[in-house]
Amino acid sequence: MNNFLMLCNTRASVRDYLPTLPTAEAIDRIKEAVRLAPSACNKQPWRFFYVTNPELLSQLFQTYPRPWLSTAPALFVAVKNVAENWVRPADNHAHGDIDLAIAVEHLCLAAAEEGLGTCWICNFDTKACAELLNLSEEWQPVAMTPIGYPGEKHQDTGRKRKTTEEIFVDLV
Repeated sequence: MNNFLMLCNTRASVRDYLPTLPTAEAIDRIKEAVRLAPSACNKQPWRFFYVTNPELLSQLFQTYPRPWLSTAPALFVAVKNVAENWVRPADNHAHGDIDLAIAVEHLCLAAAEEGLGTCWICNFDTKACAELLNLSEEWQPVAMTPIGYPGEKHQDTGRKRKTTEEIFVDLV
């Protein structure tokens, strides 16, 4: 198996974290991976908040109140700028969410390479999150992920995935 496939197989949704913060060097490499993520017309309509402040973390955890989340020592919150979205002319579809999803997955894969765990979270109170981060109206929270070293309770239970035959249609 090549290195990239091994990395994809290593990445998992972690729901238990050790209290140790990731190293500054690891976070810098993850930030660089996010910076290099592609986006429609290279607009990069995003901003990422890296939160380690305990008081703010506690408040942000309340936007998705799950006990496991509070074990994370840090959190990334990904927001998009609706004014900077590339919009497809054919149907006026804005691509900000797609662009941001690509960047968040770069973050998750880079974190996995560093031995860190993450977990995509989209089901959170975005309005409360925006208020906590003092976002203006053009900035909207889209996703967040805790980040840290997987804890002892973390178990990779083997993710069920569809087969390639169920996903791909080859038109030859």
